[in-house]
Amino acid sequence: MMFRRKKALSPEIGTTFSNKDLLRLILPLLGEQLLATMVGIIDTAMVSGVGESAVAAVSLVNTLNICLVQLFISMCAGGSIIASQYFGNKDLENGRISSHQLLLSSVSIASVLAILLVAFNRPIMRLMDSGNDPVVFEQACTYLIITAISYPFTAIQSSGVSLLRVMGNTKVSLYSSLIVNIVNITGNAILIHPCGLGVAGAALATLLGHIVASVIVCRLMFNPHLPLHFIKPGQPGFFRFKGDMIKRIMRLGVPSGIENSIFQFGRLLVTSLVATFPTALRAAHGICNSVTSFAYLPNSALALAAITVIGRLIGANQKEEAWYYGKKLLRWLYVALLPTNLILCFFSTPLVRLFNLSAEAVPVASQIVFLFGFLSIIMYAPAFGLGSILRAAGDVRYTVWVSIPSMLILRLGFSYLFVYAFDLSLLGVWLAMHLDWIARAIGFLSRFLSKKWLNKRAI
Repeated sequence: MMFRRKKALSPEIGTTFSNKDLLRLILPLLGEQLLATMVGIIDTAMVSGVGESAVAAVSLVNTLNICLVQLFISMCAGGSIIASQYFGNKDLENGRISSHQLLLSSVSIASVLAILLVAFNRPIMRLMDSGNDPVVFEQACTYLIITAISYPFTAIQSSGVSLLRVMGNTKVSLYSSLIVNIVNITGNAILIHPCGLGVAGAALATLLGHIVASVIVCRLMFNPHLPLHFIKPGQPGFFRFKGDMIKRIMRLGVPSGIENSIFQFGRLLVTSLVATFPTALRAAHGICNSVTSFAYLPNSALALAAITVIGRLIGANQKEEAWYYGKKLLRWLYVALLPTNLILCFFSTPLVRLFNLSAEAVPVASQIVFLFGFLSIIMYAPAFGLGSILRAAGDVRYTVWVSIPSMLILRLGFSYLFVYAFDLSLLGVWLAMHLDWIARAIGFLSRFLSKKWLNKRAI
């Protein structure tokens, strides 16, 4: 039997980022994502003492918040990919222009969304909630109004930290998330029970945390000595929108925004389906979302690291390096996903019991968390990690064409099929999600192996 000898790597391949460089980049991002995830979990856990209606309300609104925040987060991702490729190409002038245009566009989108949510909070919540529990509805409206006001501050924070990551400074994003959590926990401890504000107290604490973090990020990003920075208020060009640069950002941000928004919109429709379940199962769904969010952390860190690593390499036209590091990041993701998901498998019941669920909801939530952890070990890396690598290279349109049909047909369509045709209730919703993972994994893996994404330079 003949074996083909593996092609040897040239001495230069794999030298741009050492393992120490990657760890220095990824570990703070992992900590940041853990802290960012903790904001929603802390709110859910700390309002659980108010009652299951409060848990259901916070979970319902957090699903909507995630959906809409993805619009300007996608802008930040698109802008940071552009800035990263300019940075890798050593074109710092255009890198600085793209940085400030990213700030203007993301804050503008966030402000419009905040105004619309505050003005039309009740009609929006009626679309999401079936109205079978008026207490949940009223609490959800209150939580939505207050958290919507945080959108512009979240956009400022996201824009700044995304650019700091491009420059290799991931510690600031970690510290900003730490500040949000400290303020959030302190605020929750004071406002929810002692002040008697309940759900409103949790929302106010979250808002204050994002305001403080955005102020700190602004102080850093207004430093003119940074390779990429924002224009200071009062200086010429602060409010000037540059159409050509915004078009470049939009070319990446809009497809990603459409993909993320439809993904989150599908989740909203699934949440509307879940809203027809009894309150105990609705609370179980919210808790499962909170508990399993830990499993997303390594992938979220990789997605952010890929913008710096893959973006710079594609910008510098180092395709072989990008291919090498794409494979390396994927391998690292598999390793990182293993411990988090094993924890979900072995400790599913103790984890869900932390949230004061009713006896009816605990076994359902435990089963869902176990299944999620088991399948994540196998499917999550190719289903989402590879998508992050493709986007970082600028291959965003392909990810859209894979993700949207998969979301609408498998995750959304099969949720209704499993619930109504097979009477699988909440379990059916989560099984449909796993079918979506399989389709994404097949589509992204085939594109990655084809190497076509290496030719999708965005500048």
